[in-house]
Amino acid sequence: MSTNKKFGVVVYGATGYTGRLVCEYLNNQYGVNGEIKWAMAGRSQEKLVQVRDEMGIPNDVPFVIADAGNPESVKEMVESTQVVLTTVGPYQKYGSDLVRACSEIGTDYVDLCGEPAWMHEMIAAHAETAKASGARIVFSCGFDSIPFDLGVHFLQNAAIEKFAQPLSRIKGRVRAMKGTFSGGTLESFRLTMKAAAKNPELIKVLTNPFSLTGSFTGPKQPSGMAPIFDEDLNSWSAPFVMATINTKNIHRSNLLLAHQYGEDFVYDEMMLTGPGDKGEAMAKMVAEDKSMENDPMQPGEGPSKESRETGFYDVLFAGSNNNGNTLMASVQGDKDPGYGSTCKMISESAICLLKNLDAAGGGIWTPASAMGSLLIERLQENAGLTFQLES
Repeated sequence: MSTNKKFGVVVYGATGYTGRLVCEYLNNQYGVNGEIKWAMAGRSQEKLVQVRDEMGIPNDVPFVIADAGNPESVKEMVESTQVVLTTVGPYQKYGSDLVRACSEIGTDYVDLCGEPAWMHEMIAAHAETAKASGARIVFSCGFDSIPFDLGVHFLQNAAIEKFAQPLSRIKGRVRAMKGTFSGGTLESFRLTMKAAAKNPELIKVLTNPFSLTGSFTGPKQPSGMAPIFDEDLNSWSAPFVMATINTKNIHRSNLLLAHQYGEDFVYDEMMLTGPGDKGEAMAKMVAEDKSMENDPMQPGEGPSKESRETGFYDVLFAGSNNNGNTLMASVQGDKDPGYGSTCKMISESAICLLKNLDAAGGGIWTPASAMGSLLIERLQENAGLTFQLES
């Protein structure tokens, strides 16, 4: 990958709901035209100016005009930068040409994708091209799946250091979370469901925890689709909406890390609802919730600034190995998961790639397999995340 580019990072989708938050974060954290040369990219110069002024970004921030409907403009954008940070979703609708261009040209790429069927398609189509060009393509650099992917990686590294072997079983459990979805997230969910209804083969991709691991299939995994009582945690657990994508990314990380977690690794992800009758009732209520399917919010809409600022999350990872040793860790975020924290996570992912050219070679990666401890360090220093052992 050439480092002789006009920009270090281009934020594609800068006028969208999440894109503008990314630009605000980059400006507040790194300024404009400083050590990190970044630019705002979108379809309309007028809208870019409007967002720049609304977010209090200096007038000399560079603009790049690029439109998903104009592949040549996308190619020119990709050629101008070392890293493309894209918030333009749903990715199955707008992202394929961009992944292809980055893979061919050798430009690094980060996104917020939580669409496993599309990711499966992109891996099959472009992994070898990216490997040859040196492009590091990293999907899922937001709440899905960074806290979970890196949380497992953090705990496994600690276990290997302490026990000289990985944890064969980890439970990811959301202990607390305050935050809402944006219209873009809901649109991605709706499109995925529509596509699956038309193509039964997609159902296999969506339901198989190893659909992003090529020919490798590990042991049977818990479904996580019905309430259970976790005796070791003394709490009921309910299905967690992000588990579908997070579990696939974590198993892909294990594959790309040469099965550092072991070929017998078992992982599931749920939400803790507490003990007793109250915990059971809450778990059943969560399991029956259909609010995502019926939410009227549209792309470009999202939670208020107050909601983003007062949001948070706390995820527990409880692990054990084949010798009966146990270890727990947690990951906390100081803003709402989907936007206040996500805009910081994807920004730091892009900068981590920019600053660590030898972190990984070309290919289609996960956050843990591409950046691992380097990204954990950046997130703790700059993005309000905390990774800690609890036992």
